[in-house]
Amino acid sequence: MKGKKNSKEGMNVHEKYELITRNLQEVIGGDELKELLSSGKEVSVYWGTMPTGSPHISYLYPLSKVADFLRAGLNVKILIADLHAALDGVQWDILDKRQIYYEGLIPIMLQSVGVDTDKLVFVKGSKMQLTPEYFKDLLRLSTLTTVHDATKAASEVVKLGDNPKLGGIIYPLMQALDEEYLNADIQFGGVDQRKIFVYARENLPKIGYKARVELMNYLLPGLIGQKMSSSVPGSKIDMMDSEDEVNKKLKNAVCGEGDLNNGLLPFAKYVLFVLKQDKKEKLTIERAEKFGGNLEYDSYNKLEKDFAAKKLHPLDLKNAIAKEINVLIAPVRENKKLKELYKEAYGSVS
Repeated sequence: MKGKKNSKEGMNVHEKYELITRNLQEVIGGDELKELLSSGKEVSVYWGTMPTGSPHISYLYPLSKVADFLRAGLNVKILIADLHAALDGVQWDILDKRQIYYEGLIPIMLQSVGVDTDKLVFVKGSKMQLTPEYFKDLLRLSTLTTVHDATKAASEVVKLGDNPKLGGIIYPLMQALDEEYLNADIQFGGVDQRKIFVYARENLPKIGYKARVELMNYLLPGLIGQKMSSSVPGSKIDMMDSEDEVNKKLKNAVCGEGDLNNGLLPFAKYVLFVLKQDKKEKLTIERAEKFGGNLEYDSYNKLEKDFAAKKLHPLDLKNAIAKEINVLIAPVRENKKLKELYKEAYGSVS
């Protein structure tokens, strides 16, 4: 298998597998993925995102994986899951505005990390999920799923609360069916969706559909030490934040000297160094000569080692990451059309 070349992509199966799975937390169906890559057929992967809060910089992590999928020759579909957003509490009257913003934003984010987006396909969830065929399958799946199992599957993703809404319980059933109706071989998402992925693998075959390969990325912590979230403003850097706001948020980020438990290092590991290494560039930490002058790192491990040994000060790390983030999000915040779409979807540009 390792020596089998694909002339179109210039990579053999082993190389494609390594690229597709690098920097992931978990792969369910790894052998199935290798078989798909060896089959010679076109392989399709989908990533779903709900148009809820405004996207933040942690989106650059899954989008860097989308870049890997494209480079490995996969067909990539991005589902803008508008109905899922409604089931998770977004008001129906703003769904379309947020869906339009997401669909305009994501290609620009990908271009900012050097990805050719010509082969990307965007799908608006409600267009396929409101068809009679989809609804019939949803009912079929509901007759095989207990409330307990549906609630368990949704528990890490949907805001259920003490008295769950029915919509939150339907949510995982729909996400499972999306694999079939998007004609995807693979689903990709955060590890918080693992229970939904397992639910899909166990239940789709019960209604005659195949189980898919499931790929999961790590969840990046926020700047204040918890999951980066649109609902916790201090924890995230919005793609529309100004340069001053980015600098201020990084300055206030929790990052003790020598303490590896912070939100900056994971972002450096899973986003910045991946981008740098793919471009064969180094991460530069700018410092005054009186503090030893600039530092350059060609790997995350070296940076982490220096930080743990207190050879790299938190403020210098913060300044370097702020500079890199400002470069990455500049194409977004400087896009006039996107600013207008943001205002319509969220009220104002911060």
